[in-house]
Amino acid sequence: MSVERSIAIFSPGLLGGSLAKTIQQRMPGVEVRVWARRDEAVEEVRQVLPGVIASKDISAVMQGVSLAVLCMPIQHMPDIARQMALCELAEDLIVTDVGSVKGGVVSELEAIFLPTKAAFLGSHPMAGSQRTGLANARGDLFHQAACILTPTAHTRPEHLARLRMFWVKLGCRMQEMTPQQHDHCVARVSHLPHAMAVLTTLAALSKDTRVLDSSAGGFRDTTRVAGGDPAMWAGIFMQNRAEVMAALQDASSVLREFLEMLESMDEEALRRFLAQAKALRDLLPAV
Repeated sequence: MSVERSIAIFSPGLLGGSLAKTIQQRMPGVEVRVWARRDEAVEEVRQVLPGVIASKDISAVMQGVSLAVLCMPIQHMPDIARQMALCELAEDLIVTDVGSVKGGVVSELEAIFLPTKAAFLGSHPMAGSQRTGLANARGDLFHQAACILTPTAHTRPEHLARLRMFWVKLGCRMQEMTPQQHDHCVARVSHLPHAMAVLTTLAALSKDTRVLDSSAGGFRDTTRVAGGDPAMWAGIFMQNRAEVMAALQDASSVLREFLEMLESMDEEALRRFLAQAKALRDLLPAV
């Protein structure tokens, strides 16, 4: 099985920067290259990630690499992928991504690379933070994080095995599912929670921010992810809108049920409702 000799990371934000740091820590001897769109970002990579090769030149970054990882917002991936596909590519190149939506992304990027020497296989490490940017990159971001691979009928077993090994070396716990199964799953455990954090923040604060003076840990914990990058999350919600809308419809039904119990002053039903939520929440493994 091929061992990665040179890895290219496209876009040095929180995930791309954390990926570079983790590779340097856990895969010594592997060359790390980072592509950035702006001169300022290239210079920041050189300052923050010593030992990493940074450049704005896509063809230079792609020269001879065995693995390339797209770490920009999902709406920008196809354009960069098309530019990558025009480069001279290594025979054993695997291209993957870290995007949190897979259906449209996998079908489009797989089609871009099918005519080339490279193979595309989707990845989604379930790791991140409401903080963004290279300055917040961490070498332990992927430790014990779930990472979902989304193979298709075009995926070769040896590519799946190689990519699995790569993420395991970075500390991830691995899962595999189809792109469609992935989008259903993450709509429930990632996209819906983010949407509810946004709704809670708006409902609590849009009319009077002075209530923050009385807030405590519960409000901070419940709304933490609402501090995420609005442009990135708008792209995620739009790309996975069918599954997100289905999850929000279910949330709307549960909210109506909650309101009806309060309106009818049915305390016994409310206790059962809260107990069911607690029992389901208790299924979550302890960190």
